[in-house]
Parts: sequence; C-alpha cells; structure tokens
Amino acid sequence: MAINRKATANWKGTGKEGSGTVSTTSGVLSNTPHSFLTRFVSEDGKAGTNPEELIAAAHASCFTMAMSFGLNKAGFTADTLECTATVKMDKVGEGMGVVGIHLDLKGTVPAISAEEFQTVAEGAKANCPISQLLKSVPITMAAVLA
Repeated sequence: MAINRKATANWKGTGKEGSGTVSTTSGVLSNTPHSFLTRFVSEDGKAGTNPEELIAAAHASCFTMAMSFGLNKAGFTADTLECTATVKMDKVGEGMGVVGIHLDLKGTVPAISAEEFQTVAEGAKANCPISQLLKSVPITMAAVLA
C-alpha cells in the first residue's frame, strides 16, 4: 500500500533577496516563511523555517518511532524517548551541502540494559525510512539510557 505525503513551496524573487512559503496538507506548516535569511543567517526560527530544519524534524520523528517499534519487538516499552537531530551543512564544491546528520537520543526504558538499548538504537538508526532516504551522508548517533 503506497502512502503519499505532500508539501508545497513557493518562491518569489532572487535567491538571496527573495522569499517564499511552505505548506503541508496536514496544516502543520501553513504558509510558513522561508528565505536566504532563515536558511543561512537566522537560526532561531523566529523568521521562518529552512529545508535542513525540516529534514532534522522528519529524521528525529521517524527515528523515535522506529526506536519505539524496535523496543516493542524486543519486549520493552519506553517511558520516554527524546531525539534531537542535527543536520550539518558545510561548503561543498562551490556551494553548500548537507555533510552529515547526528542523532542525540535520550531514553527512559524500564528493565532494559544499556547494551540492549544501544543495539535497538543502532537498528532504528539504520532502518528507519528517513535514515534510509538520507544514507548518502554520514549519520552518527549518541544514545543515552537515563
């Protein structure tokens, strides 16, 4: 069964001085601004979003869900899982590119050992659909059991 998810972006003006908006079918993003400023200068998010932030959100979301499924399969249920995904951009050739992604996972899972937690986390990192999509760049992880 195929699942399709959609987002629509528009842009007006030049790359540096122009701006646009991005919206999703769910309405979570609704004419959310994005621009050169929101992508390369203002990292606080007050002026809008950027593609790398959206990728980080998608990866953190997918990874924590995959982690939950992996824990359930191993016989555990998480009290909490929190993942911060960091998408790193740097100079690539004449421009900028995504050069890596780091996942910081903190979890509270009753009765699991640190080794089992790490094993499940490695599986989630390797196999969540967004990790699969992004495997063209290095994905690193730090998984800490609270």
